[in-house]
Amino acid sequence: MTDVTADVPQDLAGRAALVTGASRGIGFAIARELLGRGASVTITARKPDELTAAAEELAKGADPDRVLAVPGNAGSAEARAEAVDRTVERFGNLAILVNNTGINPTYGPLVDADLDAVRKIFDTNVVAALGFVQLAHKAWMGEHGGAIVNLASVAGLRSTGVIGAYGASKAALIRLTEELAWQLGPSIRVNAVAPAVVKTKFATALYAHDEDAVAAAYPMKRLGTPEDVARLVGFLVSDAAAWITGETVRVDGGILATGSLGSA
Repeated sequence: MTDVTADVPQDLAGRAALVTGASRGIGFAIARELLGRGASVTITARKPDELTAAAEELAKGADPDRVLAVPGNAGSAEARAEAVDRTVERFGNLAILVNNTGINPTYGPLVDADLDAVRKIFDTNVVAALGFVQLAHKAWMGEHGGAIVNLASVAGLRSTGVIGAYGASKAALIRLTEELAWQLGPSIRVNAVAPAVVKTKFATALYAHDEDAVAAAYPMKRLGTPEDVARLVGFLVSDAAAWITGETVRVDGGILATGSLGSA
């Protein structure tokens, strides 16, 4: 059994975190990072079986009582409320919120985009994130404070030509992050992280055709891993980042420094 707390600071002990879209990929890695740093963690996702398996994996090497799985669609107001309420009921607080859930069901030129798909992207990637913030604020953070991290994307900072609707939604999430940081300070910090292509099932279509060629465009000569993003999130929700709010931190292997998003 692997000890997830080995060589990791326990700087989040006593705090409860809610991580959305956490059954796999970046969300799962973030949940594992926060758990390893001492937090209690609630994970959410649409598919109950995958979520249960993820919770069981997270509990290995840690106190199972610090892991809670609440299945539900982030786009559902009822599911969001259940996740927030059960977190506070189980752990006594909700000091950390990570809005990781994101979808991208459409590719190609925006002039040809299915508008129903575009609406769904914005509802899930932006409106649902705000919904979680509102509920977390009412349930605990408004009185006690906390830290929020929204998962944006480099596609929200620069045009890609192929995932325009997704990129526009992430640009909106970045603006939402800044607005919330101003409105909710000083007791609640709100930041975003903007990954480039990370090796997950979600991003497979962006690199699977020729991973070596895609990676070659990055100064770091590799694609990102979920752990690259998770470690940054762990820092941003910790007291080590106590004077950082309203920021969107790129974790992109240097791709934006080249002036291009390559195949992203």
